[in-house]
Amino acid sequence: MNKINHSLRVIVFTLLTLATVGAVLPARAQDQKPLPYVSAKGEISMPTGFREKMIYIGSWSLQGQMHEVYTQPESLAAYRKTGAFPDGTVLIKEVRAGDSGLKTTGQVRWAKDEDLQCFVMVKDNYNRFPGNPLWQDGWGWALFKADAPMKQVATSYTADCQACHVPAAATDHVFTEGYPILRIHKP
Repeated sequence: MNKINHSLRVIVFTLLTLATVGAVLPARAQDQKPLPYVSAKGEISMPTGFREKMIYIGSWSLQGQMHEVYTQPESLAAYRKTGAFPDGTVLIKEVRAGDSGLKTTGQVRWAKDEDLQCFVMVKDNYNRFPGNPLWQDGWGWALFKADAPMKQVATSYTADCQACHVPAAATDHVFTEGYPILRIHKP
């Protein structure tokens, strides 16, 4: 009788464990929607028309360049609500040549029409591309140069991206202090 009770307990425990795992796994798989601008192999393509489809969230002026950053409206809304970038967030940093001069308001800096390069980050909360050198620290990383604007040229996150983003590790590798719109909820 003791062996039967033990066997029944093992069977019930096993069935409950399998049922729990079965209930959790499909939900997680269901959450893993395809990432925007990303192939099944994890190759990131340059989002076309992003200036019209996305929201401008801020700029940086750096070494005579202007860095202008964009994201999707739904990612901005989610960040404002939760304080975190949701799975599938796309951040585009467009780097343009800059200029400066004296205007009636004083010394100013502005972006010129000359595109230099674009950086694209795609948020991946599920580690969809383990072993892919361009997918680490919860993001996919890509670089597009002006001479071939649709060709992704980054070789690996550690070689091409990590050094610049280490100081922003506490904010999910994004320099959020440059994007006040993430925190401002007023129109």
